[in-house]
Amino acid sequence: MERIKPTVFNPAQLYLLGVFSHIKSEEELNEIKDLISDYYAKRLNRHMEKLWDEGILDQKRLDELNEMDLHQWLRDEKAKEQTEL
Repeated sequence: MERIKPTVFNPAQLYLLGVFSHIKSEEELNEIKDLISDYYAKRLNRHMEKLWDEGILDQKRLDELNEMDLHQWLRDEKAKEQTEL
């Protein structure tokens, strides 16, 4: 019989659990979700700007990405990784 391992939370998870314990309404929860979404959107934008500044990303590549089925591409990449193992 396999033993169940206890969940060990990292400091960020512990902090967020404390914050979330004070949420009393759906409205507050939605505001926190928006804050987290905004944080990751800004982070992604900074990364995209860095790629653009370094010449890794340009309009041609953006146009190519716009034409791609990214979900299918990710599935294909995952399948490739599985076959390489």
